[in-house]
Amino acid sequence: MSARRLIVNADDFGLSPGVNRGIARAHEHGIVTSASLMVRAGHAAEAAAYARAHPRLSVGLHVDLGEWRYTGEHWIAAYEVVPAGDATAIGAEVAAQVERFCALTGCEPTHLDAHQHVHREEPAKTVVLEHGRRLGVPVRGFTPELRHEGGFYGQSGRGEPYPEGIAVAALCALLRALPPGASELGCHPAIDDDSGSSYSAERTLETATLCDPRVRATLDAEGIALCSYCDWDA
Repeated sequence: MSARRLIVNADDFGLSPGVNRGIARAHEHGIVTSASLMVRAGHAAEAAAYARAHPRLSVGLHVDLGEWRYTGEHWIAAYEVVPAGDATAIGAEVAAQVERFCALTGCEPTHLDAHQHVHREEPAKTVVLEHGRRLGVPVRGFTPELRHEGGFYGQSGRGEPYPEGIAVAALCALLRALPPGASELGCHPAIDDDSGSSYSAERTLETATLCDPRVRATLDAEGIALCSYCDWDA
């Protein structure tokens, strides 16, 4: 049986000062080893500066093509950067975001993923995978040697609060159940989030859970090795 390795990746880096604070806290005092930068967000430059000062935090690109929110009956677009079905526009936008990432951070992204997982569907899927191949980096959900674990989340599929999903007991149980090999755990920490996100109060609770000593003790007891994309190899 192969050893268990875990990358803990915080999404939405750069979204707001509160998100940046939470990711920094969860990296320095918790188990976060990696983050995904939203280069279009208003606080991306501050996030990139933090990353340059903390090179053990691997930083990838969180491709941002839009956001959808559940109204109680339907999912509606809060914003769309480009039309969801326009392959040409998506290709140009993703290329621009990769270029912006390199300008902000001074390096290429260590991995690729996307806000609200839009890269799972075409035409964004083909575009993001092409950039992953060109850069030689993992793409969330499409790297066979790296399993994505999305179970650490504080809302239901319809956007209803589910704080039990991000409690310490839930995270420890999830860690104990990790299969052999490498996994990436997604998370969304913040401290007093001020972004206007529909996933706001949950972020502060996530930060507290990720920094709870019982979580680190569970990793140690289970023999799960924390790593980041900085030292990733298949």
